[in-house]
Amino acid sequence: MRTLPAVASAVAAAVVLIASTGVRAAADAKTGAKGQGGSNLIWSIGVYAGASPFELRPASGARNPVIIGADTGEPEVDTVAHPFLVKAGGAYHLFFTAKNLQTGRGGIGHAESSDGIRWQCRGLVLRESAVLSYPCVFQSQGQYYMVPESTENVVRLYRATRFPDQWQREADLVKAGKLIAPTVMQHNGKWWLFVGGSSNGTLLLYFANDLKGPWTEHPKSPIVKDDAHIARPAGRPLMVDGKLYRLGQDCIPTYGRQVLAFQVTTLTSTDYAEQPVEKPLIGATSTGWNSAAMHHVDALQLDATHWIAAVDAGGARVRGRGSTGPRRPPLSVVDR
Repeated sequence: MRTLPAVASAVAAAVVLIASTGVRAAADAKTGAKGQGGSNLIWSIGVYAGASPFELRPASGARNPVIIGADTGEPEVDTVAHPFLVKAGGAYHLFFTAKNLQTGRGGIGHAESSDGIRWQCRGLVLRESAVLSYPCVFQSQGQYYMVPESTENVVRLYRATRFPDQWQREADLVKAGKLIAPTVMQHNGKWWLFVGGSSNGTLLLYFANDLKGPWTEHPKSPIVKDDAHIARPAGRPLMVDGKLYRLGQDCIPTYGRQVLAFQVTTLTSTDYAEQPVEKPLIGATSTGWNSAAMHHVDALQLDATHWIAAVDAGGARVRGRGSTGPRRPPLSVVDR
């Protein structure tokens, strides 16, 4: 039995969220539908910082949101979300969902920064005929890989042939009925995949000895059943003070209203257990760009007392601003 965070402020926030996102989005979340709750919201990306992932605040000097849809240079893109943060070659890189929320057209966007605070959007670096989102980017044995969500219901591995802007297909890892927000990590000599199932209330777990597989569904999978408060992935797992934490979206009463953390206490090929962290990492604020939802965190440790995090949010439209800098030519197909 999990004990869910429940505080008076959360109740008050829920009332505001229902009003701001609409009854339809709330109903979708309650029934466990994907809901993009989000169809009435403007999604954008910001930067937070703190002494740990559990003490995040808007980063000093950051003009949040630091990336909006217009920054991609793609006229039809109105949504940027699910940022994954990488530091490489003395620069910070963000990979993120960049699409039109109604049509699904778009792809995976990329932005660069010298300090993690001021960002220049470089356009799209990956596009397929299927809708791509949630670009989980990570490094292994000197190579950069990406595992995005795809409407083709396959968890597909891409490798950077030229980081950060050229990617090619490497392997299909898992195929199933519906696979939401695939999140890959390496831990204790094995590869692990957390991925949402057919609803916001289901979380599946797979493992493999090699990144390219074969992948096996865990005997305890689904590790979350019928609980839209905690199931849907909300960013890559965190390692803090030697402890592993899974991140999950709280999708009740509305889609993606806050991000919760769960300490993974047991993770083996035969068993799994976790316990909740009481305080949410981030949550809707009721005003501005993050008024209605905050559903993704990707945190990077800079030193013993400083973390930086890319976050996303749904809320009010931001007008009259955008990132600057050269953008790459638009993609029509995936780079191969």
